[in-house]
Amino acid sequence: MARAKGKESKDLLFTYEGKDEGGRLVRGEVMAVSEAIAKAQLRKQNITVGKLKQKKKRRGGKPITPGDIAAFARQLTTMMRAGVPMIQSFEITGRGHENPNMQDLILALKSEVEGGINLADAMEKHPLQFDNLFVQLVRAGEQSGALETLLDKVATYKEKSEALKKKIKSAMGYPIAILVVAGIVSAILLIFVVPQFKSVFASFGAELPAFTLMVIGMSEWMQKWWFPMVLGIGGAIYGVLELQKRSPEFRKFLDRVKLKIPVIGDILVKGTIARWSSTMATMFAAGVPLVEAMDSVAGASGNIIYEEATLNMKDDIAADTQLQTSMRTHGSELFPNMVIQMVSIGEESGQLDNMLGKVADFYEEEVNDAVDGLTAMLEPLIMAFLGVVIGGLVIAMYLPIFKLGAVV
Repeated sequence: MARAKGKESKDLLFTYEGKDEGGRLVRGEVMAVSEAIAKAQLRKQNITVGKLKQKKKRRGGKPITPGDIAAFARQLTTMMRAGVPMIQSFEITGRGHENPNMQDLILALKSEVEGGINLADAMEKHPLQFDNLFVQLVRAGEQSGALETLLDKVATYKEKSEALKKKIKSAMGYPIAILVVAGIVSAILLIFVVPQFKSVFASFGAELPAFTLMVIGMSEWMQKWWFPMVLGIGGAIYGVLELQKRSPEFRKFLDRVKLKIPVIGDILVKGTIARWSSTMATMFAAGVPLVEAMDSVAGASGNIIYEEATLNMKDDIAADTQLQTSMRTHGSELFPNMVIQMVSIGEESGQLDNMLGKVADFYEEEVNDAVDGLTAMLEPLIMAFLGVVIGGLVIAMYLPIFKLGAVV
């Protein structure tokens, strides 16, 4: 069933109580767009409905994260491999989850599968949680009778992808957090502390050092303009985020700039190549045709520059061009020669998924090493920066006192 991507299903969750064919009392939940449809679904399961009411959405609970989805895929795989039926696996996983929103999602899937819907179709109703890659792999597993194997591939892919994202975010978040803290501390000193010293210096009746005068001037400017400056910074951040959402051209510009940032850009490039290769390897190993896989690969890259190049490759492959040839045409500036060579070897040997898996492993390791190296390099630089900024402000305030002490 075709659904608009990015929009959550409008189905409602109903709880029911009734009797099955044998007259036994049964209770459960069912997803449907209306009460009448819910009753019809239950009749198809030979359940005579006694009570049926819509279940209200629970308030609270954390948003569902990609990490929750990865953990769910791993848990479902483990239980199915242990011989636990799928419906019971949903029940155990859902009831035991600490996040109410995740509980509702899993139990909704359980209800839909109980109603005779394929797992892939049930997941497709929740595009915010299960992306096209996830749905395609589950569908391929159901069609081939190897759902456990494909779920394992999904779980492994999601776990590695989330670990890589966290590693890259930590590399970028650490220096940004330190700089923000340094800015806040400096602003507090300039707005609240320096004026106290200024009133003391006024009673000295002596000429103040140039460095101290400069800091006092900065303090006066900050006291006058701090609120407009905060509004300006907040407005600029909000404007950039909105432009990024609404303007593909601006998003493309930002993504291109990110890849050019010294040191950080290199980590982003390696991370993007790792995700691209891992997604391609997973899809190809699952038996998804290469042309169909390219859409998911493009979306998983996380960068519009790589996304556009991948979609161009898709058009070439649809015209019966080899992947390696298309990569040289559209991705020679984005993919190192080693990656294209590995793809070439994989295509010639019939082991494309294996070669792409090795590429993904290599670049994931490269990202780990680069992040560790960046952290080791940044720590002393950040400490030095903080020492210069905060220490400079303190020294500027105490210079007149030292000068007065020397005169006395």
